[in-house]
Amino acid sequence: MAWARGRVVGAAVCVVLGLGLIGGAAVGSWLSGDGDAPAPASAYEAAGGLWHSVPVDKLFPPTLDGKGAGPGGADRTWTRIAVAPDSGCADAFDPLLRKALAPVGCRRLLRATYTDATQSYVTTVGLLFTKADPAAMTSLANRFRGEHLDRRTDLLPRPYAAKGTAAAKFGDAQRASWTIDVLTDAPVVAFAVSGWADGRSVDAPEPAADAVRAGATSAPAQAGLGNEAQGLADRVERRLRQRVGPATEKTA
Repeated sequence: MAWARGRVVGAAVCVVLGLGLIGGAAVGSWLSGDGDAPAPASAYEAAGGLWHSVPVDKLFPPTLDGKGAGPGGADRTWTRIAVAPDSGCADAFDPLLRKALAPVGCRRLLRATYTDATQSYVTTVGLLFTKADPAAMTSLANRFRGEHLDRRTDLLPRPYAAKGTAAAKFGDAQRASWTIDVLTDAPVVAFAVSGWADGRSVDAPEPAADAVRAGATSAPAQAGLGNEAQGLADRVERRLRQRVGPATEKTA
């Protein structure tokens, strides 16, 4: 019977190892941004708590490198010029966008404004931490995608225009390009909005997804403002995902 017991023990070990590999693959796919695999509950919960457990410099560092993020694959370097006070969401979005986001709630909003190396452009990037569960975030993401809410010019994020900085003249009328990403593997909506630093107004803002396309001829596209918004949003979202590993370890 010793051989039978050995087979049982061996099978159990294989099951444990298999479950470990499956769990590790799921967490790994979340951190790499693979949207086909849902985040484990622990990762989702950990992401939702990062707003109070991670220093602002970890999510919005003083400088960000954007290798290949500019038009034609040019490199970018962004410098943080202001961090908005920790706040709610009342004044951060156009009224219709605020209404569209209302179903997931607003637990906390973090925002920072960056400028490029020449201080010609300014971009506010933000992370809205919601109160929603995965099902609600998926529902919201489907609505944004199905109704193209992330492309409507009456549903834009608002800039954070800090006095005494290059963004002092960055108001609603100066918004040139923007991006909004409703995550489904974290209770977070990531966004960015860009414009010129000289205060010039923009008659027709353009979604970053359109402005970065080859051959785009709009003023925001020609200036690379779509790249500014998309590049910063992508990198801040990536830093959010990278912080989930350490946060999960601390709560394990």
